[in-house]
Amino acid sequence: MSRAHVVLPSPVGELTVVAEDGAITHLLMDAAKYRPDDPEVLGDAGDPSDEPFAAAAVQLAAYFTGALTEFDLPLAPRGDVFHQKVWALLREIPYGQTRSYGDLARALGDRNLAQAVGTANGCNPIAVVVPCHRVIGADGSLVGYAGGLGRKRFLLALEEPPAADSGRLF
Repeated sequence: MSRAHVVLPSPVGELTVVAEDGAITHLLMDAAKYRPDDPEVLGDAGDPSDEPFAAAAVQLAAYFTGALTEFDLPLAPRGDVFHQKVWALLREIPYGQTRSYGDLARALGDRNLAQAVGTANGCNPIAVVVPCHRVIGADGSLVGYAGGLGRKRFLLALEEPPAADSGRLF
């Protein structure tokens, strides 16, 4: 088991990409609410030219310029079965669209799971790439984001479709 990390600059602050055995396990914002700084989670300092760090750097840079709408990176987030199901649903939310916690709960087969979906969403270890920022309140409001609502607002504005194509995301 080989775990390492690199720190990449971004418009939302530094992003720490952690990989183990060639797959990304974490993408952490510098001021995230649940940011683990444990050396066991982060591993050693990695080489930014190694994979998957190089691909992550290129794809994140393209995403932040609006040139990339779908990531293609090897991901290995750690979580229980329910968390994995929620994170898989997050990856299905298209760029420029949002879903409510209730929408995701219904997709899991039980609208009463909205709060559990919110908890799993908040524990997403791979920010931006697994787009937990695309989940909003049932009334369309911006609620809960471990990276802070300012960052959530920035990411949603970045992805917002042109006004001629559709309505505003928020």
